[in-house]
Amino acid sequence: MSDHEIRVTLPGGSRVDAQYRGFTMATDQPVHDGGTNTAPAPFDLFLGSLATCAGYYVLAFCRERKIPTDGITLTMTMEKPQGSKLYTKIGIVIHLPAGFPEKYRAAVIKAADTCAVKAHILHPPDFVITAD
Repeated sequence: MSDHEIRVTLPGGSRVDAQYRGFTMATDQPVHDGGTNTAPAPFDLFLGSLATCAGYYVLAFCRERKIPTDGITLTMTMEKPQGSKLYTKIGIVIHLPAGFPEKYRAAVIKAADTCAVKAHILHPPDFVITAD
């Protein structure tokens, strides 16, 4: 399997697993959606990828400048209109500890904003689904 391929299996129940780069990403549905809640739902992984991608860009920014990352956390919140299944607003707050260099505050926000996952949402690829 190449770095450009993810293999998906259906191990039973509502579980759907993806194998990629030597890892298995297990998913399940919540009980109220017919699953057994043994793993995150696929959409939960999507949301987590947005938050952790921003976190990685913050980490890389700090590492490049030798800024300690102790105490840095991020919080992502999602908003959707009542009755809608689609989020209309996603916000990420970078919580910086006391002593974080003030001169880098705007730059670390800009670094998080360049997350590759977010970039793919803003500039989506073409999706082609077939069956063989």
